[in-house]
Amino acid sequence: MEKRRIVITGMGVISPVGTGLNKFWTSLINGQSGIDKITRFDTSNLPTKIAGEVKDFNPENYIEKKELKRLDRFTQFAISATKMALEDSALDLSAADRTRVGVILGSGIGGTITWEEQHKNLLNKGAGRVSPFFIPMMIVNMASGQVSMAFELKGPNFTVVTACASGTNAVGEAFRTLQRGDADIIISGGTEAPITELSLAGFSSMKALSTRNNEPSRASRPFDRDRDGFVMGEGAGILVMETLDSALKRNAKIYAEVIGYGTTADAYHLTQPAPEGEGASRAMKAAISDAGISANDVDYINAHGTSTPLNDKFETLAIKHTFGEHAYQLAVSSTKSMTGHLLGAAGAVETIASVLATYNDEIPPTINYENEDPECDLNYVPNKAIKRTVNVALSNSMGFGGHNACIIVKKYK
Repeated sequence: MEKRRIVITGMGVISPVGTGLNKFWTSLINGQSGIDKITRFDTSNLPTKIAGEVKDFNPENYIEKKELKRLDRFTQFAISATKMALEDSALDLSAADRTRVGVILGSGIGGTITWEEQHKNLLNKGAGRVSPFFIPMMIVNMASGQVSMAFELKGPNFTVVTACASGTNAVGEAFRTLQRGDADIIISGGTEAPITELSLAGFSSMKALSTRNNEPSRASRPFDRDRDGFVMGEGAGILVMETLDSALKRNAKIYAEVIGYGTTADAYHLTQPAPEGEGASRAMKAAISDAGISANDVDYINAHGTSTPLNDKFETLAIKHTFGEHAYQLAVSSTKSMTGHLLGAAGAVETIASVLATYNDEIPPTINYENEDPECDLNYVPNKAIKRTVNVALSNSMGFGGHNACIIVKKYK
């Protein structure tokens, strides 16, 4: 059976560097950091006091006030970014067969804000004061569930939970679902709102976070010799994905075509990547094979690039194992240097960055790249965006638990 061609026709972003597609992309191309001191709670007892908070988002612009009380912030992000993506796609849902429109989202940890608040209620006020909305606000699948209800979308609906690979896996599973013919249009992507005291404490205990508290905007420095951990971020990236037939039928604007998806397991360690980036390399090779292209056809990689010592070293090795000599011709950048790490939303937001790189023939930089690491010796597009033809872009994600996911997009022709 011939695989159906799948394209991206709309995108919406909420991120630490800006809400809305234009603001997001302009900030990335200008090398603007969204990392700053945390404002939402007291960090005096925490070793890490910085994060990528979303500062320009007002949920009341997208969702009725009475509804907001029943939605965790990660779900507010998902619904709001979906509204942006649908508007961007000019999709008339009233004319669509809603049983053929699905929602597949990713989130790593879901409603942590609600979880923390309601646990405090339990301890301080007793069981009777725990909200009846606690469970339906907190559970990870509720972002996709609420998006489907908000827009009456009755096609395939599920949530992918693969830690920091969730967003990329969600886009990949949407791609597969559309290819199979199980839907004509899918709202896909990822959403996360993890910036809470408990989350910070947990990641800090693992020694995973940067403690460069005095220089927040310089803390996330993927592939730099002096990187000391990732910086947590929040937000959502939502894509309208549809079959080429569906897009052409309604004369939609097409940003890019999705051509390949690969996903693998390290089967190695709770948090560390497999030695030599073996699992990540297999995911990239699987995506390249699925796309029916040569490794030499890839122009740009939006790296997972977390700014942690092991990830950046092993991802570099994985790229070399996958691409051979071509690894040195590639542009490789980590937009996490600006946004921080959006955990389960990261892959979706970075897929959007990859799509925009192909659409605009411009590659966002890795900012804060100041000191070369001999173990990281590729072209990381240091500090300034570059103009360059991007026909094919690949986006990498890797999650705790050994999850690897890779998506490939190309310029639509």
